[in-house]
Order: sequence, then C-alpha cells, then structure tokens
Amino acid sequence: MSGRVLVGVKRVIDYAVKIRVKPDNSGVVTDGVKHSMNPFCEIAVEEAVKLKEKKLIKEVVAVSCGPQQSQETIRTALAMGADRGIHVEVTGKDYENLGPLQVSKILAALAKKEDAQLVILGKQAIDDDCNQTGQMTAALLDWPQGTFASEVALEADKIKVVREIDGGLETIKVNTPAVLTADLRLNTPRYATLPNIMKAKKKKIANVKPADLGVDLTSRLEVLRVEEPPQRQAGVKVETVDDLVGKLKEAGRI
Repeated sequence: MSGRVLVGVKRVIDYAVKIRVKPDNSGVVTDGVKHSMNPFCEIAVEEAVKLKEKKLIKEVVAVSCGPQQSQETIRTALAMGADRGIHVEVTGKDYENLGPLQVSKILAALAKKEDAQLVILGKQAIDDDCNQTGQMTAALLDWPQGTFASEVALEADKIKVVREIDGGLETIKVNTPAVLTADLRLNTPRYATLPNIMKAKKKKIANVKPADLGVDLTSRLEVLRVEEPPQRQAGVKVETVDDLVGKLKEAGRI
C-alpha cells in the first residue's frame, strides 16, 4: 500500500492535571488548565510515521477538531513526523457538544476528500473514554476496521492487525482502505526534538469548517449534570477475623 494516512489527534486536559468540576455542574474546568495531545493519539501518530519511514506510505496528515488551540496539538504531530495538518475549526456550543459521532462524520468526509488509504486513531480519549470514534468512522465509510491494535503489519493490499481482547490476542487481516485504532502497547511514541519542533512551524495546516465538508454538528446527546465521584471513606483496622465479620455485619455487607 502506497498512499495517504489520516491520523486523528485530540486536544485533551493533560493526564497529570487534577480534574475540577465547574461550580454549576455543567462540565469540568478547562480555562487556565494545561492541555496536551491525547496519549492514544500520540501512539497513532507514531505508528503512521513509522509506516512512512519504512516507505510503506507516502504522506501522514494530522487532523484535529476544535478551537484555535487545537493547532498546537497538530504542531506536536507535525514535530513528531506528520507531513501536514488539517484543523477543523469548531468553537462555542458546537465544541462543547462535540462527540464521537460528529467527529466521525468529519473524519469520514476528510478521508474521502483526501483520498486516504488508511485512518489511524487512538482507541479512546482520556477525557471521555468513549472508544467509539474509530468504529463509527469505519461504519460511515463502510471500511473494514482493526481496533485495539497492538501490532500492525502491511502486507500488499492487506493489513495484519494483532488485537488486544479480553481473552488474550486476536490476529486478523483486513483489506484496504481501512480504519485502525491504536492500543497502549502498539509502540512507544517518540519525543519531538527541538529541530523538528522548529521544522514543524513551517509545515502547512489547512483550516476548514464542518460546513465546508457538509457535516452537521447537531448533537443527539445532552449533558444534564457532571459530578465528582464520592470521597472514599477511611478504612478501619481490625484485630481478629471475628472483629472483621462483626464490622461487615454492622455495615450490612453480610
């Protein structure tokens, strides 16, 4: 396979940041909070760049949906080795309601427009943990999918994917074009070096709007309330098994 790969990169609150719920319980606080690329998206970018380094594909295009700050996430992907970026500008209420279905519609439209042979996404984002975008994108395109990939190998017009499943590992082969989602053990993403960060500033990022792609962002979901999980109660030490049983009975556990 020698063609173009589309890679989705999502801007999320950094994994090391403690999440805080807004006082009105309408969502989480994002203003003044450090953001970075979703870790699973980093793995997807790394895999696409590795395929290009092996001369199995010709071009890696990084795509992100969101406000102006999403371009920073695209620049990170460009510094890692992607060739160019596409920023799908989504702001305001549309961005707040942006979910896997809307993103999948955008990615499917771009895959057709860019004549991509492969779409690689992270298996899920660490902010919503939906694990739906890859599957929905494949369905909208009517392409085969290889999800939870821990190993990917291109073989002529087919892709061999080793998938992580509950019972162990499953190996499948899919025809191209296809959609893949990257699992944690697929690779270890490289760090963007300073020279590559400087080079990334010169790489092109196209700006498009969902309407340009004919995509309707109307959401079918409504968030009613966001709450922090209840505080964990302190544990109690007991001296004997009888004490333990007594405590469990008092708590109504047995």
